[in-house]
Amino acid sequence: MEKAIHIKYPESLANALKLSPENFEKEIKMSSLVKLYEMGKISSGVAAKVLGIARIDFLDQLSNYKVSQLGYSNLDEVNEDIENA
Repeated sequence: MEKAIHIKYPESLANALKLSPENFEKEIKMSSLVKLYEMGKISSGVAAKVLGIARIDFLDQLSNYKVSQLGYSNLDEVNEDIENA
């Protein structure tokens, strides 16, 4: 069963981002799924499925949002993992 989320927003918000209403809705969907992935709430596979794209395409998009494909939020986490390996 699929559910839908409806978000009211002023047209000026999409205009401020220089996006058409259709592209603004895609951006909201992508950015919310990227954030859920970054927080560790969903997998890249789940995000890709919701977006209707391949997992590798979702992972490629992460750099546009400055999110690591490896799940690290900063260099300290990388170094800590290396030390614990």
